[in-house]
Amino acid sequence: MPIKVQGELPAKQILESENIFVMDESRALHQDIRPLKIAILNLMPIKPDTELQLLRALSNTPLQVDVTFMHMSSHVSKNTPANHLNRFYNTFEEVCQTKLDGMIITGAPVEQLEYEEVNYWDELKTVMEWTKENVTSTLHICWGAQAGLYYRYGIKKVLLDQKMFGVYPHRVLNRKIPIVRGFDDVFYAPHSRHTGIDEAAVYENEKLKVMADSEEAGIYLIMAEEGKNFFVLGHPEYDRLTLNNEYKRDLGKGLPIRLPKNYYPGDDPDQRPLLQWRAHCNHLYANWLNYYVYQNTPYEW
Repeated sequence: MPIKVQGELPAKQILESENIFVMDESRALHQDIRPLKIAILNLMPIKPDTELQLLRALSNTPLQVDVTFMHMSSHVSKNTPANHLNRFYNTFEEVCQTKLDGMIITGAPVEQLEYEEVNYWDELKTVMEWTKENVTSTLHICWGAQAGLYYRYGIKKVLLDQKMFGVYPHRVLNRKIPIVRGFDDVFYAPHSRHTGIDEAAVYENEKLKVMADSEEAGIYLIMAEEGKNFFVLGHPEYDRLTLNNEYKRDLGKGLPIRLPKNYYPGDDPDQRPLLQWRAHCNHLYANWLNYYVYQNTPYEW
C-alpha cells in the first residue's frame, strides 16, 4: 500500500530502505484515486519513533492512505524538537474543519495520573467528541484506549501491583468478526503499562465487545458500535527493540523494573529479542483499514 506523507519526513527514508512503498505529495497528485484520510494523534514523547512504527503498521494493504500527524496544542513536548512538530504536525484546530476516514490515538506516559490531571485532557476530550460525527472509525492504543473507554463509556482504569511489561499470548474470542480475520487462535503482543481497566465494567456494557484477551495481560482488543471505535490495550506497533530500550533506560535511571516477560531468549538481556508479534500487528491494522474504514467511509464526505 502506498502511504502518502510529506516528502521530507525523516521516517520516509527509513521506510523506503525497508522496501515499504511511500509516496510523497507530488506523485499522489497525479493519481486519480481518493486516498483514505487518516490522522494520527501522537501523544508519545519521542514522536519520530511512533511515526515510524505506525507507518509500518499501515503499510500492508493495497489502499492508499494520506496520513496527517497531530499533536496537542495545550501540551509542550519535551522530547521532540519544536521544529519537527512545526514542520510535520498539525493541531486539532488545523484539522477539525475537515472530515476524516480514520483516526489513531496513541498511548502516552501519563497513565499513573488521573485523567483530569493530564494537562491536555480537556483538549483530548474535545478531539474525542469531535470524532463522533467527523471520523468513520477511531483506533485507540494503550493509554489512548484507557482514556477513550473512560471518556466514551465511563470505564475506569485500575493501578496494577506491578508493571505489565513483556510479550504475552492472547486468544481470539470471536474470529467471525472481521477485525480479527486471519488471526491465529493464539497470538502475541507487547505490553508496557502500569494500569489496567475495570474489566467487569467492560463485560457488563452492551456497547462493548471483547475481541481478544490474555490470561496474564487481561483484555486486549475491544470493539464498540460495530467498529466505530476500537481499543487496543497493548502496543502491537512496537519494534523489536522498543521494550529492550525501555528496560535499559529504566535500569540506567535506577528505577525498579523487572525483565520483560517472554521477550529475551533464555531471559538473557544480552540476547537479541525475538520478534513474535509483527504479523498479527499487520493483520490488525490491515483489517481495521479495510473493513471498518475503507468499506464504511463515503467516497465524498
